[in-house]
Amino acid sequence: MARTQVAIIGAGPAGLMLGHLLRADGIDCIILERAAPDYVLGRIRAGVLEKVTTDIMARLGLDERLAKEGLPHDGFNLADGERLIRIDIAGLTGKQVMVYGQTEITRDLMDAAPERGLEIIYNAEDVTLHDVASDAPYITYVKDGVNQRVDARFICGCDGFHGPARQAIPASAGKSFELVYPFGWLGILADVPPCNHELIYANHDRGFALASMRSPTRSRYYIDVPLTEKVEAWSDDRLWAELSVRLGPDAAAHITRGPSIEKSIAPLRSFVFEPMHYGSLFLAGDAAHIVPPTGAKGLNLAASDVSYLSEALIGYFKKNDRDGVAGYSQKALARVWKSERFSWSLTKLMHRFPSDGDFERRVQIAELDYIAASTAAQKVIAENYVGLPL
Repeated sequence: MARTQVAIIGAGPAGLMLGHLLRADGIDCIILERAAPDYVLGRIRAGVLEKVTTDIMARLGLDERLAKEGLPHDGFNLADGERLIRIDIAGLTGKQVMVYGQTEITRDLMDAAPERGLEIIYNAEDVTLHDVASDAPYITYVKDGVNQRVDARFICGCDGFHGPARQAIPASAGKSFELVYPFGWLGILADVPPCNHELIYANHDRGFALASMRSPTRSRYYIDVPLTEKVEAWSDDRLWAELSVRLGPDAAAHITRGPSIEKSIAPLRSFVFEPMHYGSLFLAGDAAHIVPPTGAKGLNLAASDVSYLSEALIGYFKKNDRDGVAGYSQKALARVWKSERFSWSLTKLMHRFPSDGDFERRVQIAELDYIAASTAAQKVIAENYVGLPL
C-alpha cells in the first residue's frame, strides 16, 4: 500500500501539469495511468495554446522546446468560400496564441517527471475509487497482475471523458449537460508545409473545413462529415480534393498534397458535468467537460482547471486554507461555461447542420458579413479565441 497527499488519475497533459505544479511546491503526489507511455504519446490532439497553458510550462521551467519550436500566431482566418476574414488577435488584444502540439506538451512533461520526483505508474489496470465522500479516500488498481492500493487526502480525476473518476460521483450529487453534434471531423495529418501561416476556418456550401499545422513542415486539415461516414471511404486524393474546394481558391492554390500519416474521424460534443468537486474528489479537463475543437479550447480549459486546482491544493496543504478547495468548482465552471459558449457559437457559425434551412444559411452569411466589417465583432472573437483571463 502506498500513501500520498494527492492521487492523480490520468497522465495526459492535465494530470501531468497538475502533478508537476504540486511537486514544485513540495506536495506529494502519485499519477496513475491505465495505458503505456507510447500509447499516451500516440494520441493525436490539437495544438493551439493560450497564454494560460504556455505560462504554466514557463512557470515549471519546461518551455525550452516550446519556445524554440512553437509557432507564435498573431491571428487566424474565417473563410466563406470566397474571402478570408482575418481576426487580428495580436492587434485587438495585445496577445498571441502558440501552435505547439499537445503530444509535444505531453512529451515535455513526461520526460521531466523522473528528475523532478513525479511518480507515474503506467499500465495501471482496473482503477477504482473508494470512499471519495470521506476525508480518507483511496484507489485500488492492478499492476502486473498484482492488486495495489493508494491512500490519499485528495483524488484528482484527470482521466478524460470515459475515465472512472466522474463515475465515482453519485448520480444524485451531479448533473450532466450535453449537446451531441450531428457530424464529425475527418482529419488528415501529413508531412507537408501548411497552405497558410495562420489557421483558416472555412464555411463553404459543401461544408466546414479547417487548415492548421503542427510545424512549418507538418500540416493538419479537417472537414466535417456525417457521423455515418467511414474513414475507409476517403482516400487521400479524395480528401485533398475536397479540402481544396471548401477552403476556397486562395488557400487551394497553396495546398501541398502528400500521403497521410494519420487519418481519423472524431465525433463532436459539448459536455459539462457539475459540480467538479465532490467530497475529496476533484475533476479537471475532459473528465469534467468537452468542447468541440472549433474554438481550440480543450487543452487550454484543462490548463485553467489545473491552475485553479493546484493553487487550491497548495493553499490547503501549506496554509490550511480550505476556502480554495471549497471554491474550486464554482471558479473553474465560470470559465468553462464561457469557453463552451464560444466553442458552440463558432461551431454554429462555421458548420451546416442537417436541420438548417435557407433561413439559417442566410443568418450565417449575415453574421460573417457583419464580422468582416466590424472591429467590435472581431475583438469579441479575438478575446475569446486568445483566452479569457483566469
